[in-house]
Amino acid sequence: MFKYFTSLFLMIGLTSLSAQTEKPNVLFICVDDLRTELGTYGKHYVKSPNMDALAKSGALFTNHYVQVPTCGASRHAILTGMRPSKPVHLSNNAIVEELSTKPESSVPETFIHRFKQAGYHTVGIGKISHSADGYVYGYEEEPTTKKELPHSWSDLAFDSGKWKTGWNAFFAYESGENRQSLKKQVKPYEAGETDDQGYPDGLTTNLAISKLKELKKSGEPFFMGVGFFKPHLPFNAPKKYWDLYDEENLPVSTNPNIPENINQKSLHASSEFNQYALGEEKAGLDKQVSDAYARKLKHAYLASISYIDAQIGRLYQQLKELELDKNTIIVIWGDHGWHLGDQRVWGKHTLFENALKSTLIINSPYSQHKAKKVRAIVESADIYPTLLDMCRIEQIKPTDGESFEKHIKYNIPDTEEVAYSYFKNGISMRTKTYRLTKYFRKDQPVIELYDHHKGNAKEDKNIAKENPEIIKELMPLLEKGDTGLFTVSE
Repeated sequence: MFKYFTSLFLMIGLTSLSAQTEKPNVLFICVDDLRTELGTYGKHYVKSPNMDALAKSGALFTNHYVQVPTCGASRHAILTGMRPSKPVHLSNNAIVEELSTKPESSVPETFIHRFKQAGYHTVGIGKISHSADGYVYGYEEEPTTKKELPHSWSDLAFDSGKWKTGWNAFFAYESGENRQSLKKQVKPYEAGETDDQGYPDGLTTNLAISKLKELKKSGEPFFMGVGFFKPHLPFNAPKKYWDLYDEENLPVSTNPNIPENINQKSLHASSEFNQYALGEEKAGLDKQVSDAYARKLKHAYLASISYIDAQIGRLYQQLKELELDKNTIIVIWGDHGWHLGDQRVWGKHTLFENALKSTLIINSPYSQHKAKKVRAIVESADIYPTLLDMCRIEQIKPTDGESFEKHIKYNIPDTEEVAYSYFKNGISMRTKTYRLTKYFRKDQPVIELYDHHKGNAKEDKNIAKENPEIIKELMPLLEKGDTGLFTVSE
Protein backbone atom coordinates (compact mmCIF):
# COMPACT_ATOMS: atom_id res chain seq x y z
CA MET A 1 0.00 0.00 0.00
CA PHE A 2 2.80 2.41 0.91
CA LYS A 3 4.52 1.71 -2.41
CA TYR A 4 1.21 2.31 -4.21
CA PHE A 5 0.69 5.73 -2.65
CA THR A 6 4.34 6.64 -3.14
CA SER A 7 4.02 5.80 -6.83
CA LEU A 8 0.72 7.68 -7.07
CA PHE A 9 2.13 10.84 -5.51
CA LEU A 10 5.20 10.55 -7.72
CA MET A 11 2.97 10.30 -10.79
CA ILE A 12 0.93 13.33 -9.68
CA GLY A 13 4.11 15.27 -9.02
CA LEU A 14 5.56 14.36 -12.40
CA THR A 15 2.31 15.31 -14.13
CA SER A 16 2.32 18.67 -12.38
CA LEU A 17 5.98 19.18 -13.24
CA SER A 18 5.34 18.26 -16.87
CA ALA A 19 2.51 20.81 -17.08
CA GLN A 20 4.81 23.47 -15.69
CA THR A 21 7.83 22.65 -17.89
CA GLU A 22 5.96 22.43 -21.21
CA LYS A 23 6.22 25.74 -23.01
CA PRO A 24 2.87 27.54 -22.65
CA ASN A 25 1.33 29.27 -25.63
CA VAL A 26 0.27 32.90 -25.40
CA LEU A 27 -2.84 34.49 -26.89
CA PHE A 28 -2.28 38.23 -26.48
CA ILE A 29 -5.42 40.26 -27.20
CA CYS A 30 -5.11 44.04 -27.61
CA VAL A 31 -8.35 46.00 -27.40
CA ASP A 32 -8.24 49.63 -28.50
CA ASP A 33 -9.53 52.28 -26.05
CA LEU A 34 -10.85 49.74 -23.53
CA ARG A 35 -11.15 51.39 -20.15
CA THR A 36 -12.28 49.34 -17.15
CA GLU A 37 -15.88 49.39 -18.41
CA LEU A 38 -16.74 45.71 -17.97
CA GLY A 39 -19.06 43.74 -15.75
CA THR A 40 -16.07 42.20 -13.99
CA TYR A 41 -14.97 45.69 -12.90
CA GLY A 42 -18.32 46.24 -11.19
CA LYS A 43 -20.03 47.95 -14.15
CA HIS A 44 -22.98 45.58 -14.01
CA TYR A 45 -24.87 47.33 -16.81
CA VAL A 46 -22.15 46.22 -19.29
CA LYS A 47 -22.79 43.01 -21.23
CA SER A 48 -19.31 41.44 -21.31
CA PRO A 49 -19.88 37.80 -20.27
CA ASN A 50 -16.85 36.32 -22.00
CA MET A 51 -14.26 38.72 -20.61
CA ASP A 52 -15.99 38.51 -17.23
CA ALA A 53 -15.67 34.71 -17.27
CA LEU A 54 -11.98 34.83 -18.22
CA ALA A 55 -11.38 37.32 -15.42
CA LYS A 56 -13.26 35.20 -12.89
CA SER A 57 -11.20 32.10 -13.64
CA GLY A 58 -7.97 34.06 -14.13
CA ALA A 59 -6.39 37.21 -12.72
CA LEU A 60 -8.20 40.54 -12.89
CA PHE A 61 -5.99 43.59 -12.39
CA THR A 62 -7.95 46.38 -10.76
CA ASN A 63 -5.14 48.95 -10.83
CA HIS A 64 -3.39 48.70 -14.20
CA TYR A 65 -2.10 51.94 -15.75
CA VAL A 66 -0.61 52.70 -19.15
CA GLN A 67 2.55 54.73 -19.71
CA VAL A 68 1.04 57.05 -22.33
CA PRO A 69 -2.65 57.77 -23.05
CA THR A 70 -2.38 57.44 -26.83
CA CYS A 71 -2.32 54.36 -29.05
CA GLY A 72 1.12 54.16 -30.66
CA ALA A 73 3.07 55.44 -27.68
CA SER A 74 1.27 53.14 -25.22
CA ARG A 75 2.02 50.16 -27.45
CA HIS A 76 5.67 51.19 -27.77
CA ALA A 77 5.93 51.11 -23.96
CA ILE A 78 4.35 47.68 -23.54
CA LEU A 79 6.29 46.15 -26.44
CA THR A 80 9.66 47.41 -25.19
CA GLY A 81 9.00 47.36 -21.45
CA MET A 82 10.30 50.92 -21.30
CA ARG A 83 8.86 54.20 -20.10
CA PRO A 84 9.10 57.10 -22.56
CA SER A 85 12.41 58.95 -22.43
CA LYS A 86 12.28 61.23 -25.48
CA PRO A 87 9.53 63.17 -27.27
CA VAL A 88 8.93 60.63 -30.06
CA HIS A 89 7.96 58.09 -27.38
CA LEU A 90 4.80 60.13 -26.76
CA SER A 91 3.63 59.98 -30.37
CA ASN A 92 1.94 57.47 -32.64
CA ASN A 93 5.20 57.39 -34.63
CA ALA A 94 7.15 55.91 -31.71
CA ILE A 95 7.25 52.37 -33.08
CA VAL A 96 8.05 53.34 -36.67
CA GLU A 97 10.84 55.73 -35.71
CA GLU A 98 12.34 53.66 -32.90
CA LEU A 99 11.88 50.01 -33.86
CA SER A 100 11.24 49.48 -37.56
CA THR A 101 14.80 50.32 -38.67
CA LYS A 102 16.82 48.37 -36.09
CA PRO A 103 18.86 45.36 -37.25
CA GLU A 104 17.72 41.94 -36.07
CA SER A 105 21.10 41.30 -34.46
CA SER A 106 20.48 44.04 -31.89
CA VAL A 107 18.62 43.46 -28.62
CA PRO A 108 15.06 42.14 -29.06
CA GLU A 109 12.92 44.85 -30.65
CA THR A 110 9.93 43.74 -28.55
CA PHE A 111 8.97 41.04 -26.08
CA ILE A 112 7.32 39.28 -29.03
CA HIS A 113 10.71 39.14 -30.77
CA ARG A 114 12.10 37.57 -27.58
CA PHE A 115 9.42 34.85 -27.79
CA LYS A 116 10.45 34.23 -31.38
CA GLN A 117 14.11 33.98 -30.37
CA ALA A 118 13.08 31.43 -27.74
CA GLY A 119 11.57 29.12 -30.35
CA TYR A 120 7.99 30.34 -30.52
CA HIS A 121 6.06 30.74 -33.76
CA THR A 122 4.74 34.30 -33.54
CA VAL A 123 1.57 35.33 -35.37
CA GLY A 124 0.26 38.90 -35.57
CA ILE A 125 -3.30 39.68 -36.66
CA GLY A 126 -4.71 43.20 -36.53
CA LYS A 127 -3.54 46.14 -34.45
CA ILE A 128 -0.78 45.05 -32.08
CA SER A 129 1.69 47.82 -32.81
CA HIS A 130 0.23 51.16 -33.93
CA SER A 131 -0.49 50.23 -37.54
CA ALA A 132 -3.92 48.71 -38.13
CA ASP A 133 -2.43 45.74 -40.02
CA GLY A 134 1.24 45.83 -39.04
CA TYR A 135 2.55 47.64 -42.13
CA VAL A 136 3.86 51.19 -42.42
CA TYR A 137 1.71 53.63 -44.43
CA GLY A 138 -0.54 56.62 -43.83
CA TYR A 139 -4.30 56.65 -43.33
CA GLU A 140 -5.03 57.57 -46.95
CA GLU A 141 -2.00 55.96 -48.60
CA GLU A 142 -1.60 52.68 -50.45
CA PRO A 143 -0.31 49.86 -48.22
CA THR A 144 3.38 49.05 -48.30
CA THR A 145 5.34 45.88 -47.57
CA LYS A 146 7.36 47.56 -44.81
CA LYS A 147 6.59 45.92 -41.47
CA GLU A 148 6.23 48.12 -38.43
CA LEU A 149 7.92 45.35 -36.40
CA PRO A 150 10.24 43.69 -38.93
CA HIS A 151 11.73 41.05 -36.59
CA SER A 152 8.90 40.17 -34.20
CA TRP A 153 6.54 38.19 -36.40
CA SER A 154 6.96 34.77 -37.96
CA ASP A 155 3.61 35.35 -39.63
CA LEU A 156 1.77 38.66 -40.09
CA ALA A 157 -1.78 38.51 -41.43
CA PHE A 158 -4.89 40.65 -41.79
CA ASP A 159 -8.21 40.47 -43.63
CA SER A 160 -9.25 43.99 -44.67
CA GLY A 161 -12.39 42.71 -46.41
CA LYS A 162 -14.43 45.16 -48.46
CA TRP A 163 -12.49 48.06 -46.96
CA LYS A 164 -9.34 46.96 -48.86
CA THR A 165 -6.68 48.44 -46.54
CA GLY A 166 -5.94 48.17 -42.85
CA TRP A 167 -6.49 51.85 -42.12
CA ASN A 168 -9.74 51.91 -44.08
CA ALA A 169 -10.87 48.94 -42.01
CA PHE A 170 -9.85 50.69 -38.80
CA PHE A 171 -12.32 53.52 -39.49
CA ALA A 172 -14.87 51.26 -41.17
CA TYR A 173 -18.59 51.77 -41.70
CA GLU A 174 -20.82 48.84 -42.59
CA SER A 175 -21.33 50.04 -46.19
CA GLY A 176 -17.67 49.46 -47.03
CA GLU A 177 -16.86 53.16 -46.74
CA ASN A 178 -14.66 54.62 -44.03
CA ARG A 179 -13.99 57.90 -42.26
CA GLN A 180 -11.41 58.94 -44.86
CA SER A 181 -13.47 58.09 -47.95
CA LEU A 182 -16.47 59.95 -46.52
CA LYS A 183 -14.32 63.03 -45.75
CA LYS A 184 -15.25 62.79 -42.07
CA GLN A 185 -18.88 63.57 -42.91
CA VAL A 186 -19.97 60.77 -40.62
CA LYS A 187 -21.48 60.15 -37.20
CA PRO A 188 -19.20 58.88 -34.42
CA TYR A 189 -21.34 55.73 -34.13
CA GLU A 190 -23.31 53.24 -36.22
CA ALA A 191 -25.65 50.31 -35.54
CA GLY A 192 -25.18 48.18 -38.66
CA GLU A 193 -27.87 45.81 -39.82
CA THR A 194 -25.30 43.05 -40.25
CA ASP A 195 -23.68 40.04 -38.62
CA ASP A 196 -20.30 39.98 -36.88
CA GLN A 197 -18.46 39.78 -40.20
CA GLY A 198 -20.07 43.03 -41.34
CA TYR A 199 -17.31 44.90 -39.50
CA PRO A 200 -13.56 44.19 -39.58
CA ASP A 201 -13.20 42.77 -36.07
CA GLY A 202 -15.39 39.82 -37.05
CA LEU A 203 -13.03 39.10 -39.95
CA THR A 204 -10.08 39.33 -37.57
CA THR A 205 -11.70 36.68 -35.38
CA ASN A 206 -12.29 34.39 -38.36
CA LEU A 207 -8.66 34.72 -39.39
CA ALA A 208 -7.42 34.11 -35.84
CA ILE A 209 -9.55 30.95 -35.58
CA SER A 210 -8.10 29.70 -38.87
CA LYS A 211 -4.57 30.38 -37.63
CA LEU A 212 -5.25 28.57 -34.34
CA LYS A 213 -6.21 25.46 -36.28
CA GLU A 214 -2.95 25.67 -38.24
CA LEU A 215 -0.94 26.12 -35.05
CA LYS A 216 -2.63 23.12 -33.44
CA LYS A 217 -1.53 20.96 -36.35
CA SER A 218 2.05 22.24 -36.27
CA GLY A 219 2.50 21.47 -32.59
CA GLU A 220 4.94 24.37 -32.14
CA PRO A 221 4.63 26.65 -29.13
CA PHE A 222 3.08 29.89 -30.31
CA PHE A 223 2.56 33.50 -29.45
CA MET A 224 -0.50 34.90 -31.20
CA GLY A 225 -1.28 38.60 -31.04
CA VAL A 226 -4.83 39.60 -31.98
CA GLY A 227 -5.61 43.30 -32.16
CA PHE A 228 -9.27 44.38 -32.11
CA PHE A 229 -10.24 47.89 -33.24
CA LYS A 230 -13.36 48.54 -31.19
CA PRO A 231 -14.30 50.33 -29.02
CA HIS A 232 -12.09 52.92 -30.76
CA LEU A 233 -14.00 55.61 -32.63
CA PRO A 234 -16.18 55.34 -34.58
CA PHE A 235 -18.32 53.34 -32.16
CA ASN A 236 -19.68 51.03 -34.86
CA ALA A 237 -21.09 47.58 -34.11
CA PRO A 238 -23.80 45.24 -35.39
CA LYS A 239 -27.23 46.28 -34.19
CA LYS A 240 -27.73 43.09 -32.18
CA TYR A 241 -25.14 44.39 -29.70
CA TRP A 242 -26.91 47.72 -29.43
CA ASP A 243 -30.09 45.79 -28.67
CA LEU A 244 -28.51 44.42 -25.49
CA TYR A 245 -28.96 47.82 -23.83
CA ASP A 246 -31.78 50.10 -22.76
CA GLU A 247 -30.31 53.49 -23.60
CA GLU A 248 -32.63 55.48 -21.38
CA ASN A 249 -31.41 53.62 -18.30
CA LEU A 250 -27.68 53.88 -18.99
CA PRO A 251 -25.75 56.00 -16.48
CA VAL A 252 -23.97 59.13 -17.63
CA SER A 253 -20.76 60.39 -16.07
CA THR A 254 -21.04 61.40 -12.43
CA ASN A 255 -18.05 63.68 -12.98
CA PRO A 256 -18.88 65.83 -16.04
CA ASN A 257 -17.37 69.12 -14.84
CA ILE A 258 -13.91 70.59 -15.16
CA PRO A 259 -12.03 69.81 -11.92
CA GLU A 260 -11.57 72.61 -9.43
CA ASN A 261 -8.16 74.25 -9.06
CA ILE A 262 -6.63 73.10 -12.33
CA ASN A 263 -5.49 74.81 -15.51
CA GLN A 264 -7.57 73.81 -18.53
CA LYS A 265 -4.34 72.93 -20.35
CA SER A 266 -4.49 69.69 -18.35
CA LEU A 267 -7.56 68.78 -20.43
CA HIS A 268 -8.46 69.10 -24.10
CA ALA A 269 -11.38 70.03 -26.33
CA SER A 270 -12.16 66.48 -27.61
CA SER A 271 -10.80 67.20 -31.08
CA GLU A 272 -10.51 63.53 -32.11
CA PHE A 273 -14.15 62.97 -31.24
CA ASN A 274 -15.24 66.18 -33.01
CA GLN A 275 -13.66 65.03 -36.28
CA TYR A 276 -16.86 63.05 -36.84
CA ALA A 277 -18.64 65.99 -38.42
CA LEU A 278 -22.21 64.65 -38.41
CA GLY A 279 -22.36 64.05 -34.69
CA GLU A 280 -25.47 65.62 -33.19
CA GLU A 281 -23.49 67.72 -30.71
CA LYS A 282 -19.93 68.95 -30.40
CA ALA A 283 -17.96 68.30 -27.22
CA GLY A 284 -15.83 70.99 -25.61
CA LEU A 285 -14.64 72.46 -22.36
CA ASP A 286 -17.03 75.39 -22.65
CA LYS A 287 -20.15 73.25 -22.11
CA GLN A 288 -21.32 69.69 -21.52
CA VAL A 289 -23.11 67.65 -24.16
CA SER A 290 -26.73 66.92 -23.22
CA ASP A 291 -27.48 63.88 -21.07
CA ALA A 292 -29.48 62.40 -23.94
CA TYR A 293 -26.50 62.58 -26.29
CA ALA A 294 -24.14 61.37 -23.58
CA ARG A 295 -26.34 58.28 -23.19
CA LYS A 296 -26.35 57.76 -26.96
CA LEU A 297 -22.55 57.81 -27.01
CA LYS A 298 -22.31 55.58 -23.94
CA HIS A 299 -24.70 53.18 -25.65
CA ALA A 300 -22.50 53.13 -28.74
CA TYR A 301 -19.31 52.57 -26.71
CA LEU A 302 -20.90 49.70 -24.77
CA ALA A 303 -22.29 48.08 -27.92
CA SER A 304 -18.76 48.13 -29.33
CA ILE A 305 -17.44 46.49 -26.17
CA SER A 306 -20.11 43.78 -26.34
CA TYR A 307 -19.20 43.14 -29.98
CA ILE A 308 -15.55 42.63 -29.05
CA ASP A 309 -16.53 40.51 -26.05
CA ALA A 310 -18.35 38.18 -28.45
CA GLN A 311 -15.23 37.92 -30.63
CA ILE A 312 -13.11 37.05 -27.60
CA GLY A 313 -15.69 34.43 -26.69
CA ARG A 314 -15.38 32.89 -30.15
CA LEU A 315 -11.60 32.74 -29.80
CA TYR A 316 -11.78 31.11 -26.39
CA GLN A 317 -14.33 28.58 -27.61
CA GLN A 318 -11.97 27.61 -30.43
CA LEU A 319 -9.08 27.23 -27.97
CA LYS A 320 -11.22 24.83 -25.94
CA GLU A 321 -12.34 22.84 -28.99
CA LEU A 322 -8.70 22.43 -30.02
CA GLU A 323 -7.75 21.62 -26.40
CA LEU A 324 -5.25 24.48 -26.53
CA ASP A 325 -6.83 26.16 -23.51
CA LYS A 326 -5.00 23.68 -21.27
CA ASN A 327 -1.63 25.20 -22.16
CA THR A 328 -2.36 28.78 -23.29
CA ILE A 329 -1.98 32.00 -21.35
CA ILE A 330 -4.61 34.52 -22.44
CA VAL A 331 -3.92 38.22 -21.96
CA ILE A 332 -6.56 40.92 -22.55
CA TRP A 333 -5.04 44.40 -22.53
CA GLY A 334 -6.66 47.78 -23.16
CA ASP A 335 -4.09 50.16 -24.66
CA HIS A 336 -5.43 53.05 -22.52
CA GLY A 337 -8.62 54.37 -20.99
CA TRP A 338 -11.13 56.87 -22.34
CA HIS A 339 -13.14 59.78 -20.94
CA LEU A 340 -16.85 59.26 -21.54
CA GLY A 341 -17.69 62.87 -20.76
CA ASP A 342 -15.69 62.74 -17.53
CA GLN A 343 -14.06 66.09 -16.72
CA ARG A 344 -15.95 67.32 -19.79
CA VAL A 345 -13.71 65.30 -22.13
CA TRP A 346 -14.64 62.73 -24.78
CA GLY A 347 -11.46 60.84 -25.61
CA LYS A 348 -8.08 59.89 -24.17
CA HIS A 349 -4.97 62.15 -24.17
CA THR A 350 -5.00 63.33 -20.54
CA LEU A 351 -3.11 62.46 -17.35
CA PHE A 352 -6.31 61.73 -15.45
CA GLU A 353 -7.38 58.33 -14.14
CA ASN A 354 -10.02 57.87 -16.84
CA ALA A 355 -7.44 58.00 -19.64
CA LEU A 356 -4.65 56.09 -17.88
CA LYS A 357 -6.45 53.18 -16.23
CA SER A 358 -7.28 50.32 -18.57
CA THR A 359 -8.36 46.71 -18.66
CA LEU A 360 -5.87 43.96 -17.87
CA ILE A 361 -6.90 40.32 -17.53
CA ILE A 362 -4.49 37.37 -17.53
CA ASN A 363 -6.02 33.91 -17.70
CA SER A 364 -3.40 31.21 -17.17
CA PRO A 365 -3.78 27.42 -17.21
CA TYR A 366 -1.65 27.17 -14.06
CA SER A 367 -3.57 26.73 -10.82
CA GLN A 368 -1.54 29.31 -8.87
CA HIS A 369 -2.64 32.01 -11.32
CA LYS A 370 -6.37 31.34 -11.12
CA ALA A 371 -9.27 33.17 -9.48
CA LYS A 372 -7.28 36.20 -8.35
CA LYS A 373 -8.29 39.83 -8.05
CA VAL A 374 -4.95 41.63 -8.10
CA ARG A 375 -5.19 45.04 -6.48
CA ALA A 376 -1.49 45.88 -6.74
CA ILE A 377 -0.53 48.94 -8.79
CA VAL A 378 0.96 47.71 -12.07
CA GLU A 379 1.89 49.45 -15.31
CA SER A 380 1.98 48.32 -18.92
CA ALA A 381 5.78 48.27 -19.03
CA ASP A 382 5.62 45.44 -16.45
CA ILE A 383 3.91 43.07 -18.88
CA TYR A 384 7.12 42.41 -20.89
CA PRO A 385 9.08 40.83 -18.00
CA THR A 386 5.95 39.22 -16.54
CA LEU A 387 5.14 37.20 -19.66
CA LEU A 388 8.75 36.10 -20.00
CA ASP A 389 8.63 34.96 -16.36
CA MET A 390 5.37 33.09 -16.85
CA CYS A 391 6.77 31.31 -19.90
CA ARG A 392 10.20 30.75 -18.31
CA ILE A 393 12.05 32.65 -21.02
CA GLU A 394 15.27 34.37 -20.06
CA GLN A 395 15.11 38.16 -20.19
CA ILE A 396 18.22 39.40 -22.01
CA LYS A 397 17.30 43.08 -22.27
CA PRO A 398 16.81 45.31 -19.22
CA THR A 399 13.42 46.97 -18.90
CA ASP A 400 11.89 49.71 -16.78
CA GLY A 401 9.05 47.33 -16.08
CA GLU A 402 9.24 44.68 -13.35
CA SER A 403 7.59 41.28 -13.36
CA PHE A 404 4.39 41.07 -11.35
CA GLU A 405 3.95 37.30 -11.56
CA LYS A 406 4.32 37.17 -7.77
CA HIS A 407 1.17 39.33 -7.49
CA ILE A 408 -0.75 36.75 -9.49
CA LYS A 409 0.63 33.79 -7.55
CA TYR A 410 0.56 35.15 -4.03
CA ASN A 411 -1.10 38.57 -4.12
CA ILE A 412 1.94 39.89 -2.25
CA PRO A 413 2.09 43.68 -2.52
CA ASP A 414 5.32 45.58 -3.10
CA THR A 415 6.44 48.00 -0.42
CA GLU A 416 6.45 50.70 -3.06
CA GLU A 417 3.73 50.27 -5.68
CA VAL A 418 3.69 53.02 -8.28
CA ALA A 419 2.78 53.55 -11.94
CA TYR A 420 4.18 56.41 -14.02
CA SER A 421 2.47 58.01 -16.99
CA TYR A 422 3.56 60.79 -19.36
CA PHE A 423 1.78 63.24 -21.67
CA LYS A 424 1.01 66.94 -22.26
CA ASN A 425 4.34 68.08 -20.77
CA GLY A 426 3.53 66.23 -17.59
CA ILE A 427 4.40 63.23 -15.45
CA SER A 428 1.66 61.56 -13.44
CA MET A 429 2.27 59.08 -10.65
CA ARG A 430 -0.33 56.72 -9.20
CA THR A 431 0.20 55.16 -5.80
CA LYS A 432 -2.28 53.15 -3.76
CA THR A 433 -3.64 56.35 -2.24
CA TYR A 434 -2.74 59.28 -4.46
CA ARG A 435 -2.41 60.57 -7.99
CA LEU A 436 0.27 63.24 -8.18
CA THR A 437 0.85 65.05 -11.47
CA LYS A 438 3.58 67.56 -12.28
CA TYR A 439 3.42 69.65 -15.45
CA PHE A 440 6.51 71.21 -17.02
CA ARG A 441 4.81 74.42 -18.19
CA LYS A 442 4.48 78.04 -17.14
CA ASP A 443 0.70 77.99 -16.82
CA GLN A 444 -0.30 77.49 -13.19
CA PRO A 445 -1.02 75.38 -11.31
CA VAL A 446 1.61 72.84 -12.35
CA ILE A 447 1.03 70.42 -9.47
CA GLU A 448 -2.17 68.39 -9.12
CA LEU A 449 -2.98 66.03 -6.26
CA TYR A 450 -5.95 63.70 -5.91
CA ASP A 451 -6.63 61.45 -2.90
CA HIS A 452 -8.24 58.21 -4.06
CA HIS A 453 -8.97 57.03 -0.52
CA LYS A 454 -10.75 60.13 0.77
CA GLY A 455 -13.62 60.86 -1.57
CA ASN A 456 -11.44 62.32 -4.34
CA ALA A 457 -11.42 59.27 -6.62
CA LYS A 458 -13.32 61.17 -9.31
CA GLU A 459 -10.38 63.58 -9.54
CA ASP A 460 -12.82 66.47 -9.52
CA LYS A 461 -10.79 68.77 -7.24
CA ASN A 462 -7.06 69.38 -7.16
CA ILE A 463 -6.09 69.39 -3.47
CA ALA A 464 -2.39 70.17 -3.91
CA LYS A 465 -2.46 73.70 -2.51
CA GLU A 466 -3.87 72.69 0.88
CA ASN A 467 -1.59 69.63 1.22
CA PRO A 468 2.04 70.81 0.89
CA GLU A 469 3.33 68.13 3.28
CA ILE A 470 1.88 65.34 1.15
CA ILE A 471 3.44 66.92 -1.96
CA LYS A 472 6.79 67.13 -0.19
CA GLU A 473 6.56 63.47 0.81
CA LEU A 474 5.52 62.21 -2.63
CA MET A 475 7.65 64.38 -4.91
CA PRO A 476 10.90 62.36 -4.54
CA LEU A 477 9.03 59.26 -5.67
CA LEU A 478 7.60 61.10 -8.68
CA GLU A 479 11.08 62.33 -9.55
CA LYS A 480 12.25 58.71 -9.74
CA GLY A 481 10.01 58.41 -12.77
CA ASP A 482 11.41 61.55 -14.43
CA THR A 483 13.24 60.25 -17.50
CA GLY A 484 14.34 63.73 -18.57
CA LEU A 485 11.59 63.88 -21.14
CA PHE A 486 10.30 67.38 -20.38
CA THR A 487 11.51 70.89 -19.90
CA VAL A 488 9.37 73.89 -18.98
CA SER A 489 7.38 75.05 -22.02
CA GLU A 490 5.11 77.95 -22.79
